[in-house]
Amino acid sequence: MKVAQLYIHQHIGLVTQPVMALRGFQRVSLKPGEKTTVEFKLTPEDLAIYDENMHRVVQPGVFDIMVGPSSAQTQAVELEVVP
Repeated sequence: MKVAQLYIHQHIGLVTQPVMALRGFQRVSLKPGEKTTVEFKLTPEDLAIYDENMHRVVQPGVFDIMVGPSSAQTQAVELEVVP
């Protein structure tokens, strides 16, 4: 059993965020040498944070989207959210 994990991190935000926030995972059964494709769907809720007034908001900025078998083994791409 393998696990694909999805993490996000916003580079700069009004509120301090974790370096890696787990936003999804999928367990996958693979035989030795077998490969498969795992898809994750990111929604605005996945990018939202609580602002200083405790409202859920998506702030414009650059996010790292990281996927891998563990938090120590990820590959990242950048996603820019514009106003």
